[in-house]
This record gives sequence, structure tokens and C-alpha cells, in this order.
Amino acid sequence: MSEIENNRNPLSDQELQDKIKNETAPLPWQDLQIAFARGIVILVSQPLDLADVAYQVSKNNTDQVNRWMEEGKLSHVRDDQALEWFNNQSELLTTIVKPWVLIQELK
Repeated sequence: MSEIENNRNPLSDQELQDKIKNETAPLPWQDLQIAFARGIVILVSQPLDLADVAYQVSKNNTDQVNRWMEEGKLSHVRDDQALEWFNNQSELLTTIVKPWVLIQELK
């Protein structure tokens, strides 16, 4: 999985959206432990679309991102969530927008 960089991407909006969708995939929580320890994992709540959130983050749309955070739709992963996912060997839908790893529980 490659990474989408904030505002350093010469792609058109549609190309960027397609790239994000193509680079979004399920990963085991165990593979995300180092990112979690670094504090760079952001949980995206349902019903938000993970690829749309990643696109807004990549475009530095701080107004929308802040709104989602205030509404509790974006948050850092809590320790108890991480432990539950670890114990259940959970897979999470994942995409990367440097420096963040955005995740969402699979439906």
C-alpha cells in the first residue's frame, strides 16, 4: 500500500480520489501496532466513507476535518479499542494519508 501525501500530489481531484480508493484495503490490527504506538492512527466512524475522509485530509480541508472531530466521527484510537481489536485479531479498512493512518471498522 502506498501513501497519499498532503498537498504534494500533482494529480487531479478525480485521480486523487481514485488513487485513494485503490489504496484502501483491509489490514489486520496487528499490522497497525507501530502506527498506533506512534499516535498516528485515526478512527473514522461509520457511516462516513473512509476514502472521502482520506481525500478531505489530503486536501487539507481543516474545516470539514475539525467538524468531524467535534462530532466525534474522527478520533484517535483508544487503548481499550486497540486491545479489543488485538484480542479479536480484527481487520480494519485502512488507508494512509501522511502522516496519518486512517482506519474504519469493517461493516
